[in-house]
Amino acid sequence: MRVGFGWDLHRLAAGRPLILGGMEIPFEKGCLGHSDGDVVLHAVTDAILGASASGDIGDHFRDTDPKWKDARSFFFVKKALELAAEKGMKVGNIDITLILERPKLYDFKGEIAANVASLLGIDSSDVSFKAKTREGLGEAGRGEAVECFAVVLMEEVSK
Repeated sequence: MRVGFGWDLHRLAAGRPLILGGMEIPFEKGCLGHSDGDVVLHAVTDAILGASASGDIGDHFRDTDPKWKDARSFFFVKKALELAAEKGMKVGNIDITLILERPKLYDFKGEIAANVASLLGIDSSDVSFKAKTREGLGEAGRGEAVECFAVVLMEEVSK
């Protein structure tokens, strides 16, 4: 078994869709980014890449490459899963913590977890998704940014 840790942060800006865990959340702001800015899937990607010692998201999807402009982040997760599979690993479970002052995500947590589970090819009971605030502190607390942490357990694929 191997453990990987992922983290991402994006500024929030008007005129962008708020994409979290592969789904669009109704809100007046979205994440600035070269791709769709999905901080959840970016953190998940980095966690998988970390567990498989395959670099980081910037190694595979440079923000200077026009190919990835406005790309959906599920492509990044799929590539990370392919790299892990090449090394004989698959996702066992994942724990995700999103930091966002607004909007409140209580009504979306189950659907986000289900989206992530489907993308990872695991049961939804193997995905923990939590949404927290920063109680008004820092960029995320002031509503200027959204931040996400992910910890993944990768298991060796049976031979």
